[in-house]
Amino acid sequence: MDVLSSLGGQAGEASGPETPQCSRKGCRSAAVWQILWNNPKIHDEQRRKVWLACDEHRAWLENFLAQRLFLRSTVPLTGGDTEESAT
Repeated sequence: MDVLSSLGGQAGEASGPETPQCSRKGCRSAAVWQILWNNPKIHDEQRRKVWLACDEHRAWLENFLAQRLFLRSTVPLTGGDTEESAT
């Protein structure tokens, strides 16, 4: 799924950022990482949710998810695609 379309909604709407932004609360930096996670109590094994991260907040977001046993992997954000919409 294309990050820009998933964040921006329908063409012509001004509801989302033009470039993917970090998922850390209050951060508006450009995202360069996809942090893939799921909650095994509510998501099936193959499902992956995605948080986007800038370099500064990557470790913080990974640690937050790892403490809850939700972290699955971290991959570079390239080509404007994620495995699932950023949430």
